[in-house]
Amino acid sequence: MSDLYRTPTLDLEDAHVIGQIDAMRAHLAANLRAPRRWVGGLRRTAQARAIQGSNSIEGYAVSNDDALAAVDDDEPMSADERTWAEILGYRQVLTYVLHMAGDPAFRVDATVIRSMHFMLLSHDLAKSPGQYRPGDIYVHSEATGERVYTGPDADFVPTLVDALVESIDETADVAPVVRAAMAHLNLVMVHPFRDGNGRMARALQTMVLAKSGIPEPIFSSIEEWLGHNTGDYYRILALTGAGAWHPERDPHLWVKFCLRAHHMQGQTMERRLHEATMLGGEIEGLLEAHGIPGRAFDPLFDAALGVRVRRSSYVRRSGIEERTASRDLKALVDVGLLAAEGNTRGRFYLASGALRRLASESRRRRAQLEDPYPWLVERIRADLSRLPPAGSLAPYGQSR
Repeated sequence: MSDLYRTPTLDLEDAHVIGQIDAMRAHLAANLRAPRRWVGGLRRTAQARAIQGSNSIEGYAVSNDDALAAVDDDEPMSADERTWAEILGYRQVLTYVLHMAGDPAFRVDATVIRSMHFMLLSHDLAKSPGQYRPGDIYVHSEATGERVYTGPDADFVPTLVDALVESIDETADVAPVVRAAMAHLNLVMVHPFRDGNGRMARALQTMVLAKSGIPEPIFSSIEEWLGHNTGDYYRILALTGAGAWHPERDPHLWVKFCLRAHHMQGQTMERRLHEATMLGGEIEGLLEAHGIPGRAFDPLFDAALGVRVRRSSYVRRSGIEERTASRDLKALVDVGLLAAEGNTRGRFYLASGALRRLASESRRRRAQLEDPYPWLVERIRADLSRLPPAGSLAPYGQSR
């Protein structure tokens, strides 16, 4: 058994949406190439939101501050030990994806996928990190406890994963967003590991995008969007899978769902780009007006984005001494741009005064996102309601 879900034939609506996604990415990349002080901060928060989104889908409560602390290699602010281990594992996988994808000699194969899985779960050897599952696997609904998906027989997993990595190269003429969506779908449906299959599938999707040469791949990840729309994400997977391994089913609605996520996330990033441009200029003006060194830009920009600023992160990012960082933060508090919270050891800083008003005004002016497939979510829900109960369709390769 080596058959996989096959790339569907796209329609004119899909081609139009892909064109708009490509245009948004080109615009974003052109603006990010400009030497602006806030670009680094935007990249950090994009990676943090991807980490947060992918882990939240799996039920781990990850705050914005803890996700950013992981990116900054700082200490967690609220996460418990288990959640923090999961956050760090996914950070390691995502860092690997973004770093290696730029190497022209790098190729995604089964060993790479298994190595990524080891990075993800090396903190818990009981979950067999890096090893294929030895037996059957079932997915159960947290709400009802009922079985909603049965993966293919474990004996077929190595062959299916090999077929998956071959399919990535064989479909090089397919639009990267579609190729990445199909890699995501096939990996999550094969469910090759005992745990972490969803996060692995989403990381592989980002890997395929990055490897295809898309500029600024961290801004092309849809993990944040999926994290905010987990219910619809599970519904389209349930509809496409129909309760078991069914690669003969049409994945066209799945591809449309992923294209919709890319389009909506692209709009979100364009909106953030616009806000960062406005805020960046205003923050530089505030620093100059108060006679504060320009190196203090980063903590003000973070605070304007709603991030809790910590001295340790400021020191690490700027390379200045702790005493200098303390003086800078005190100066920002004294002029009313930041407000200090917490005791000395756990102290953090939030936007205040003029900075807080600027951030609020920026958020108030946000344009509403436009749905490129306004009919899709209702269609998925309607089709899912008509689907027979999980398990009533015989898995692929068995008699019906």
